[in-house]
Amino acid sequence: MPIHSFPAQSLPGQRLSVRRETFPIRGAFRISRGSKTEAAVVVAEVSDGPHRGRGECVPYARYGESVDGVVAALEAMAGAVADGLDRAALAGLMQPGAARNALDCALWDLEAKRGGVPAWRLAGLDGPPGPLVTCYTLGVDEPEAMAAAARERAPRHPLLKMKLTGDGDLDRVRAVRAAAPSVRLVVDANEGWTLDQLCRFAPVLAGLGVEMIEQPLPAGQDEALRGVDCPVPLGADESCHGLESLDRLRGLYRVVNVKLDKTGGLTEALAMARAARSMGFEVMVGCMVATSLAMAPAILVGQGARYVDLDGPLLLARDREPGLAYDGAVVQPPAPELWG
Repeated sequence: MPIHSFPAQSLPGQRLSVRRETFPIRGAFRISRGSKTEAAVVVAEVSDGPHRGRGECVPYARYGESVDGVVAALEAMAGAVADGLDRAALAGLMQPGAARNALDCALWDLEAKRGGVPAWRLAGLDGPPGPLVTCYTLGVDEPEAMAAAARERAPRHPLLKMKLTGDGDLDRVRAVRAAAPSVRLVVDANEGWTLDQLCRFAPVLAGLGVEMIEQPLPAGQDEALRGVDCPVPLGADESCHGLESLDRLRGLYRVVNVKLDKTGGLTEALAMARAARSMGFEVMVGCMVATSLAMAPAILVGQGARYVDLDGPLLLARDREPGLAYDGAVVQPPAPELWG
């Protein structure tokens, strides 16, 4: 996916508003670090009067973020926004992370609406984005419960992503595979395994048809993977943030998970996906549990990605309106009323 350089445009007189919102999750969503029942998001909105642009982020405690902290970081940018802040300048004023993501995506949206030019053109894509097939994520649970969820989802979700946690994981995968023998499977340990577990689990998972193991070890322990002959490709998530993280992941992982909340927005996510491909990585585009507004910019990054994991709205009890159109696993590009 070639990315061309288009100058970001902004005008003085912009106004920034920031709000926090919560969306209930359908049931509970559990990973190796714990479970939650609602998605807490922060929305940045930049208006110039007749036009407004929005961006949504998810503050993530794993990265030292909180809703209050992200709101404060965004509110501190009000003066710069009023002075005509654009995407190019934003990268020098804010650190990568959730707060910058919300503002970066809001500036993309504003620029598209102000200029009457779709965001995909601003991003330099060769053509309009097409629909994507997303993973559907199964939260950690007892094997029988995960099998029942897989059986329910399999007819319309050909790619399932299983959250794992360590003890009992092989039983979980065996149960899901028995319940949904034809689906594609990837698994995500969310830093929950030891190297010994990885070496013991991987051959069994390969035999069960698992295509990729995401973040088996805690971030910071990646060097333990060097020289490990793993029969299942490994993917980096918590170990992979922005462009600067790619070099040290060479020889350790074959897949990198590009998430806008980690890169600090669409601007760096597009550049990171391009750089990752040039370095020989496969690209996965991922998400936090959030609404369609957070997924919409990532649709651009997902064009040509090996794995797409943009199922956040499917895990919610309700999405915002208008939202992305999902037909089972197939998600359509956003309408301008939502973003871009």
